[in-house]
Amino acid sequence: MHDDHVLIEQRLRRTLSRVERAVYTQRAPLDVAVWPVDGEPVPVAEALAAKYEPARVGDRWGPPWGTAWLKITGAVPETWAGRRVEALIDIGFRATEYTGFHAEGLVYRRDGSPVKALNPPTQWVPIAADEPVELYVEAAANPIILERDNLFWPTQLGDKSTAGSEPLYRIERVELAILEETVWELQHDLEVLGQLEAELDLGDPRRWQILRALDRALDRIDLQDIVATAPQARAELTDVLATPARASAHRVSAVGHAHIDSAWLWPTRETVRKVARTCANVTELMHSHPELIYAMSSAQQLAWLRDERPEVYSRVADRVKAGQFVPVGGMWVESDTNMPGGEALARQFAHGKRFFLDEFGVETEEVWLPDSFGYSAALPQLIALSGSRWFLTQKISWNQTNKFPHHTFWWEGLDGTRIFTHFPPVDTYNSKLAGSELAHAVRNFADKGGSTGSIVPFGFGDGGGGPTRDMLARAKRLRDLDGSPRVVIERPAEFFARAEAEYADAPVWTGEMYLEFHRGTYTTQAKTKQGNRRSEHLLREAELWCATAAVRHGTEYPYEALDRIWKLVLLQQFHDILPGSSIHWVHREAAANYAAVAEELNGLIDSTLRTLAGTGDTPLVFNAAPHARNEVPALGGGAAAQPTPTTVTADGEGYVLDNDALRVTVDGRGLLTSVLDNGREVLAPGTVGNLLQLHPDNPNVFDAWDIDAFYRHVATDLTDAAVSTVDGGVRVARRFGESTITQVITLDGGTVAFDTDIDWHEREKLLKVGFDLDVAADRSASEIQFGHVYRPTHSNTSWDAAKFEICAHRFVHVAEPGYGVAVVNDSTYGHDVTRRPRQGGGTTTVVRLSLLRAPRSPDPETDQGQHHLRYALVPGAGIVDAARAGYRINLPERQLTGGGSVEPLVTVDDDGVIVESVKLADDRSGDVVVRLYEARGGKATVTLRPGFAAVRAQTVDLLERPLGELPLTDAGVALALRPFQILTVRFTAGSAAG
Repeated sequence: MHDDHVLIEQRLRRTLSRVERAVYTQRAPLDVAVWPVDGEPVPVAEALAAKYEPARVGDRWGPPWGTAWLKITGAVPETWAGRRVEALIDIGFRATEYTGFHAEGLVYRRDGSPVKALNPPTQWVPIAADEPVELYVEAAANPIILERDNLFWPTQLGDKSTAGSEPLYRIERVELAILEETVWELQHDLEVLGQLEAELDLGDPRRWQILRALDRALDRIDLQDIVATAPQARAELTDVLATPARASAHRVSAVGHAHIDSAWLWPTRETVRKVARTCANVTELMHSHPELIYAMSSAQQLAWLRDERPEVYSRVADRVKAGQFVPVGGMWVESDTNMPGGEALARQFAHGKRFFLDEFGVETEEVWLPDSFGYSAALPQLIALSGSRWFLTQKISWNQTNKFPHHTFWWEGLDGTRIFTHFPPVDTYNSKLAGSELAHAVRNFADKGGSTGSIVPFGFGDGGGGPTRDMLARAKRLRDLDGSPRVVIERPAEFFARAEAEYADAPVWTGEMYLEFHRGTYTTQAKTKQGNRRSEHLLREAELWCATAAVRHGTEYPYEALDRIWKLVLLQQFHDILPGSSIHWVHREAAANYAAVAEELNGLIDSTLRTLAGTGDTPLVFNAAPHARNEVPALGGGAAAQPTPTTVTADGEGYVLDNDALRVTVDGRGLLTSVLDNGREVLAPGTVGNLLQLHPDNPNVFDAWDIDAFYRHVATDLTDAAVSTVDGGVRVARRFGESTITQVITLDGGTVAFDTDIDWHEREKLLKVGFDLDVAADRSASEIQFGHVYRPTHSNTSWDAAKFEICAHRFVHVAEPGYGVAVVNDSTYGHDVTRRPRQGGGTTTVVRLSLLRAPRSPDPETDQGQHHLRYALVPGAGIVDAARAGYRINLPERQLTGGGSVEPLVTVDDDGVIVESVKLADDRSGDVVVRLYEARGGKATVTLRPGFAAVRAQTVDLLERPLGELPLTDAGVALALRPFQILTVRFTAGSAAG
């Protein structure tokens, strides 16, 4: 008897394939004409007015990244009156399991109104049977870069200049057909029950109840006349489909969704069209399926839709009002959260949430980040400060080593803020609501007993069109079905509110959510990362100096320019741009954008500083860093003190650099052999510093994304060098493979600085530089947004060992009681910090920076060419010293002449409380907004003093909305901060008093 299930399942599969083919009957051809677009995509109106040439099924179209418009005409046969008619249009779809990664189309009517998208699973278009057919298809020939049989192999298709011109696709089908609705319903009855029974245990009576019902239904189907016999087959399944779910059944909150990468295997210009296609699809589906709820994140994508496809945007706005189309996410894009700076991550929330409020009147409360590559410990506090309550992620299910222990939990951040968090156990954000997926969600759910439900985001992403009517058919049958979890389509907020009330005492996860995968994203595409870092600091300078000039001199604050530039920088922090995991086109475009940003901001800064400096010939230095240096105040300008000169003397084949604070020996290999800090040796005995090492870099799965631990098995030390002196320093030149490195080593106060030029032409290699330090540290401190996190330098547990490559911003700090050392950088994020045993006892702490990689996919030219970067060793550093040195290397002094010093717009009286930004309020009131944070990791009491006449002070959230009043005295405002607390203060100047 128990072997019967195999026979029934085999019979079901065979019959189901025949039923699927019988869904459409009575085909009739349509006429097709084509207009190939010369160059980039064109407006709809231009395409509708174009001259089309006759074409036919089988014709090829579309060079890589090209566009062709198809004009489809015809008439519905009169004999089809009263039937449901659809046009079936296949523009060359294949590899349907990768929907969203190849040709796509958007269908328009003659009046230019959009209908829906064409994708592999949704090749149908509704047709009015009593009207002539006249449709226009904007077809995009996006290359298939991701395929099952050559997953992320190197390809030249990732840029228009190298992709070639041969057509990629051909027209496969253009016809009318009758949709046999009863057959379609039967198809989904059979699918849902077949998928459900396959997941039930053989000993479960429910499985046998379903199998017997399926067997009877299959008996009723005449394969020679499926249309006529479909009603009888459906009747056999009525009872088994009506059996309600068990009282203890898991509740699935199904949320329509289409994860659309803002750039990845396509440029941002194609994302604009992917968003339009998906939103057209979704809003069209909502007409016939009012139960559909669709959640969409990324304010940037909706802004694109508003500006580029207003006819689709108006449909979205209508559905937002109706409550079906639900904005979520609260961020400008689904950003990477490891590498954006603190202020940038704050602006992701400020710009994102403000867009949803301004456009739709919606206060998004769910932060929606399913696909980012790990989650910073700074996020919970920023989420709370943005006015959001909940967080959703998915990517942690990709961990290579350790399974994350929770699915519904409280996430505690760096400062102690907790955010209620859900991690869907279905382990996908592209569910089809298949039985196997739902069964996995139930089995996998880690919080049984405490919580009774989970979220399942369903729909095809990345241009695949989002939810489909087939998925909704499954959801309808699974709403209350014995053996299955209950599937309820609802808004994410409804799930979160219920789950939080039900599971208020959920477990707590403290600190970062480190993804044990994709560690190469801290390093890949170094120029993109450097562009981001430089843009963030230029924006800091521009806002600071422009605010100072506006308050002191009444100059006009450049609101529009800064808003526009911030949004461009935030876009490029998307989780496949900043991490370096996109095609060449994307990173080429990012480089051009960063260059334009730098040019505009430098021009703005220079002109503003000339206003602040006034007239005169006094040499001045402006310091945008949050700490004083060389007798110039933080956030102000003045005459700089002369630095202590460095002497350089020969020492055998090398040289000694000395500036009274440090004495550093560089040998004939260009390596540091001694670093004396007031007599204390910083380097471990018998070791060196600034050792450049080359590793083979061949990850097992994803080139651009991953660094696998076995890279450490082989290392080549780069020790051949030509060493010479330059003014105040030592020049080291190296050749290896096809590449060269030139460094100038200098002393800058208490730091050893390495100004590095690399001409990089290696392939599948990883370049690191390391320092072996005489410090016994069992943990390292890495700067993140608004603070730092500690990570182990040992591998006691599998969780520790998995962190063999870590992300840090401007500094990494290691210390033993009484002494610490920092390594700071101006554009590097990837690091590793380990312990090495010494002969005779003790340990050496090794700090290494990951400088460059050379993966070949998806961009075969990754990191090739010229690079300029800087890093420095900071002996004797505490945490505040490390932070100070990190800001200093990223915010060089600006020198010009003028009439005298410029007092800071604001000051604080504690170096451990760092002013992160100074700007004018976004509402153009003229109020001054100051964001600061406690940087040591301890409580702090500090006075924040405005350098102007202020009549009011308030704490505000990230959107600059009031949270509370602050007592303001002549001395300023007294603030008490908890460890790593972020505080935003808004000052109203006397002239603006109301």
